[in-house]
Amino acid sequence: MRNNQRRLSFLTWTEIQNYLERSKTIIIPIGSTEQHGPTGAIGTDALTADAIANRVAQETNTIVTPVLSYGMAQHHLAFPGTMSLRPSTFQMMLHDLIFSLVSNGFEKIFVVNGHGGNIASTKAAFSEVYRTVDENKQIQHKGFKCKLYSWFLLPEVRKLAFDLYGQEEGQHATPSEIAITLTIDESLIAKNIPLPAPAPSGPIYDKNDFKSRYPDGRMGSVPYLAKKEHGKLLLELSARILTKALIAFNNEK
Repeated sequence: MRNNQRRLSFLTWTEIQNYLERSKTIIIPIGSTEQHGPTGAIGTDALTADAIANRVAQETNTIVTPVLSYGMAQHHLAFPGTMSLRPSTFQMMLHDLIFSLVSNGFEKIFVVNGHGGNIASTKAAFSEVYRTVDENKQIQHKGFKCKLYSWFLLPEVRKLAFDLYGQEEGQHATPSEIAITLTIDESLIAKNIPLPAPAPSGPIYDKNDFKSRYPDGRMGSVPYLAKKEHGKLLLELSARILTKALIAFNNEK
């Protein structure tokens, strides 16, 4: 494939048809558009998922869809700039997108996730689309399967983040995710501005409770510790692990 031609947006339908003759696998990156503390980019979750997914696509010669930039972020809505879908809306949208791909002939759907709030709805969407495909007599895909990987939950990635930042990694607006955004655009650096100690990590409920517990949006994190060189390590490690996971997924019967 030529430059950018692993990206669905750059392909024609005939190129997709030719691709399907050799592979039935596609990668879908999903993220969110939400606050990441006073120094992190609103698009952090989408940016990181997209960067990692596209690296995996390059390594495996697999098509990757445009990133789904909107997720379930209702608990962040007290912070300006956050744009959230309801859990049911996110579930239905992902269901419809996956079903569209299956209708086209794709059988293995590999989802790379950058946002914790998406996990429950994504798993629900998988269950729903399995049912839809099973009930649709016009689609005969015995090999249809979906996989979800959240890069930030990969054990090796969590260990590296802890090695780099210790307890200051925190739970939200973390230096590890900020670091990966720096590999995309160095202007996204979490400025070393005076910040109070972050609120400790804890539970997540509705938007008002979240804002009262975590006034500046951080959950135990010190994001200005992020460095571009850290981001490269985290991006490469995540992509390496997910490349192996995708290859194993392709080999599943």
